[in-house]
Amino acid sequence: MNDIYDVMILGAGAAGLTAGIYASRARLKTLILNEGAVGGQMVLTNEIANYPGVETTNGYALANIMKKQARDFGSTIRSNVKIARYALDGEIKQVELEDGRVFSARTAILAPGGKPRMLNIPGEETFKGKGISYCATCDGDFFTGKELIVVGGGNSALEEAVTLTNFASKVTIVHQFDQFQAFAHAIEEARKNPKINFVMDSELRAFSGNGTLEKVTVEHLPTGTLTEKTVDGVFIFIGYLPNTAALQEVIRLNERQEIVVDADMKTNVAGVFAAGDCIVKKYRQVTTAVAEGTIAALSAAEYLRK
Repeated sequence: MNDIYDVMILGAGAAGLTAGIYASRARLKTLILNEGAVGGQMVLTNEIANYPGVETTNGYALANIMKKQARDFGSTIRSNVKIARYALDGEIKQVELEDGRVFSARTAILAPGGKPRMLNIPGEETFKGKGISYCATCDGDFFTGKELIVVGGGNSALEEAVTLTNFASKVTIVHQFDQFQAFAHAIEEARKNPKINFVMDSELRAFSGNGTLEKVTVEHLPTGTLTEKTVDGVFIFIGYLPNTAALQEVIRLNERQEIVVDADMKTNVAGVFAAGDCIVKKYRQVTTAVAEGTIAALSAAEYLRK
């Protein structure tokens, strides 16, 4: 068995890095394991203008600052690893990597993050962050006076479309069905907004542009007719996917596969906490992830003291 850490953090996005900062600053022996590049969803954001106390920056820069802080306080960070097995029920929490290495700790903080559900059509990867966004709160003000498309027909799509009218000159909601799957009040609010138009029974088929997004191809499903539309930006709200598929037999999840936690970020397993976009929550922002990572680390420290 490897050395036993006090805190093992699984994930190095905003929540995981913040948990590492707080845990290691509390003189706890802290390990951060991350399956991808450090920074999580932050590194996909070209501009962050609403992080308190920080002037406009980009997600990559902010993630690197958090990474440096965690390391400077004493956290060990191992990235680009793949976890093959979790054993979190016992007094000592363990994970085994695909290469056979085993890491152990007295507490664990789950922060694997999540990702917006994508359309998976041509051009989406190319123009992500260059005209395509998945967060109105993050990016809405960058499209002041512009014409936008919102994709989706649930509560999030309609509510975010209304939010975007505070910035955009025009918002067109494109939905694949002839009816919305949202609450009546959300539908009513969107329909009465003079800046919002509706294109029903339709789906986007491609994105195109020169460096930044300029046009989309829309198919009218009943007829198969394809139409090319000029647009300044597209916001996609068709659901969110927590990165919890490997945790289904490990921890309590809700019907949306989000980790269930209490106000102290405790899960149903003693000594295991969770934070960030993987947990049950309404708002997914860097600031909320940072807050949850803070709480999870402080709760882990309290658990160890007891």
